[in-house]
Amino acid sequence: MSEETTTAEATPEAATAEVPAKFKDLVAEIEKMSVLDLSELVKVLEDKFGVSAAAPAMMMAGGAAAGGAAAEDEGPSTVNVELTAFGETKIAVIKAVRGITGLGLAEAKALVDGAPKVIKEGVDKAAAEEMKKQIEEAGGTVSFK
Repeated sequence: MSEETTTAEATPEAATAEVPAKFKDLVAEIEKMSVLDLSELVKVLEDKFGVSAAAPAMMMAGGAAAGGAAAEDEGPSTVNVELTAFGETKIAVIKAVRGITGLGLAEAKALVDGAPKVIKEGVDKAAAEEMKKQIEEAGGTVSFK
């Protein structure tokens, strides 16, 4: 390919990823999105193209972490998000976990069934609060470690 590439500099993980010039603007927009917006975007793309975002979820997680990079500069403010219980609405909690992690249905169900279980590690506090809100709205219980 003869296209110029740039290196994303928002997070340590993204710093090693080569971004083709034609995707530079798209990646920049994704980095600005909140976790909730990213979750919604993933669902729209899954529905539109009839695919599961289980593999690209790792890339999306890097984009979500990039959005909170400014908060991380102020000091170590990352936490692990742990699902401690799924309550009476297990299916809703599975859907919330799928949206947050990008896992497939079977993987998300296994994670919820295995509660208490860490669902995300090294998440900045703002993103962790968003995740907690989503899971609690679905009926689950979340703690930070």
